[in-house]
Amino acid sequence: MYVTSPEGVDKKHTVVELDESQKGPNGEGYCWYQCTVKGGRETRDICAVSVAKAAEALGAGEIMLNCIDMDGQCNGFDHALMGAVSSAVTIPVIASSGAGKEGHFSDVFQKTNVQAALAAGMFHRKEVEIMSVKKHMEECKIRARIIG
Repeated sequence: MYVTSPEGVDKKHTVVELDESQKGPNGEGYCWYQCTVKGGRETRDICAVSVAKAAEALGAGEIMLNCIDMDGQCNGFDHALMGAVSSAVTIPVIASSGAGKEGHFSDVFQKTNVQAALAAGMFHRKEVEIMSVKKHMEECKIRARIIG
């Protein structure tokens, strides 16, 4: 949910400042990440940070965080969302949705506190090889398990 300012937003929502590349359709510089269900077809009046905190309090061991807006776009992970959630919880956060090239992995690890990241489409479509991502990660001094 894009907003022009954090003021006036219900305090139950965590408002995140957006960088230039993520500004809203009317130039909004802030947002809160509204949770959805049913593949994004239905919204709920709760933010992703609140859901992550509640899941941790209920005993979740990790959060696999999907940004439906980035899913399949191949433009990279949503750093604002990944950063907000990974900074709000102590359990591991796995970034999901948006990867399209090797650099998207190093970016999400360098710019947020996530502990893992995943991709599917770019590998299934054979646009990027898994070993290529792992080698890129190692070159960026980010540990990756390389076998063979």
